[in-house]
Amino acid sequence: MADRLGPDSEEIDDTLPHSARIWNYWLGGKDHYDIDRQVGDEIARSNPGIVTTARAQRAFLCRAVRHLAGDVGIRQFLDVGTGLPTVDNTHEVAQRVAPEARIVYVDHDPLVLTHARALLTSTPEGVTHYIDADLREPDAIVSGAAATLDFERPVALILLGVAAHITDESAYEVVARLLDALPSGSHLVFSDSAEVVNPEAVRAMVREWNRTSDNPRVNRSRDQIGRFFDGLDILEPGLVSVTRWRPEALPFGEPDEVDNVGGVARKP
Repeated sequence: MADRLGPDSEEIDDTLPHSARIWNYWLGGKDHYDIDRQVGDEIARSNPGIVTTARAQRAFLCRAVRHLAGDVGIRQFLDVGTGLPTVDNTHEVAQRVAPEARIVYVDHDPLVLTHARALLTSTPEGVTHYIDADLREPDAIVSGAAATLDFERPVALILLGVAAHITDESAYEVVARLLDALPSGSHLVFSDSAEVVNPEAVRAMVREWNRTSDNPRVNRSRDQIGRFFDGLDILEPGLVSVTRWRPEALPFGEPDEVDNVGGVARKP
């Protein structure tokens, strides 16, 4: 079953760059315009690793969701700041493992809402729902998601690359409030940009992003990202480059690190 909330159509200005479309371009999606490709290429010139990083973050999402749906038995997923649909969205990964899985996507971007139909597909046994809300409004997210998810049962909260758009210390309070609404046994899947491998390039990328984008962001250190996991039991291998979180077996050793750090943790 699929539910839809939000406008069926929204006027799109294809003369201005848009952060969701730029990210979609880096991920190999099809929902972008010339201006998005131009700005995406400019940002990539500032940080040549950004395309690899964007795709590594998506691969981390897939591995984490497969683990939680398969090995842990999570059947409810709350994906905040999902962006435009590409390949292997959360509901697709989760429902391949558990067709009865229930997924709620959250975004406040009108452009993203216009693409909701492409994202709102589900197995007959499961549910996929979309709500219009901002990460800065955790109470609204919980209230909206409660129509689909049972907050008496474990939920996987997914925050990939979105907390960076809350550029001050309030980001920690926002994430904590979302986690407070979830029962024991719930999990947090979290990652964000970090200045680890090529710090100068990542700083340059953020400067370029903030110059051209309508949605400013900030880099955080590994330790600062680690604070989002306070009070949780982090799963092995801990807080690592997303490429190093339980990677697929490779014949040539571990994959290279990228400037995106993340992990998965359980709420006690």
